Amino acid sequence: MKKNLVMAFAAALLMGGLNAQAQAPTITPAATASAGPLKLGYTNIDYVLSQTPEAKDIQNQLTIQRTQSENELKRMQKELEEKYGAYEKGAAQMSDVIKKDRETELQGLQARIQEFGRTAEQSLQTKYQQLVNPVVQKIQKAIDAVAKENSYQYVFNLDAGANTIPILLVAPEENNITELVLKKLGIDPAKAAAANKPATTGGSTPAATKPAATTGGSATSPTKKN
Repeated sequence: MKKNLVMAFAAALLMGGLNAQAQAPTITPAATASAGPLKLGYTNIDYVLSQTPEAKDIQNQLTIQRTQSENELKRMQKELEEKYGAYEKGAAQMSDVIKKDRETELQGLQARIQEFGRTAEQSLQTKYQQLVNPVVQKIQKAIDAVAKENSYQYVFNLDAGANTIPILLVAPEENNITELVLKKLGIDPAKAAAANKPATTGGSTPAATKPAATTGGSATSPTKKN
């Protein structure tokens, strides 16, 4: 979607350049008149997504999976701590063969914890995409319909994503089509605004359904003493 927005922005700039040459002798007055003014709109897909009926269910499913992963990670970390504690207490009485075997076991468990953290995080991201993509497609159809009905040639996403600079830094409120998109989706814009009072319909409120990387891909364990 971001790629399409960038392409659309480039096309808008190109169109602006062509309009600047509208008085060239090769363009007839009729052709210039038919082109008409360029109409640009914008919305906030993250905000619209957070207001959909599916958003709560998506959040619940992600929370369940994240909690399960976190619990398993805690169990594995506790196992490592217990085994490391037992190793420290008995290391002085262990033969070199047994000591090496226990150290290898500890290193293997630590590696599994780190791999589990990475895998769990990737799985959460995959789950998020699987749940969100159908909703985003529905939102895109609503945007397409609103754009067609209101003669918008281009529609931009105001929020480029978390921790990024919005694509549009300044834009007139009359070009904000967020409320029209919400209505097209059967969502009452007034209720949506009331439920998110600190935010505005054109702000950069992130969708509440984005997964948080809480499972941790860099779990640490006690450092083995030499």
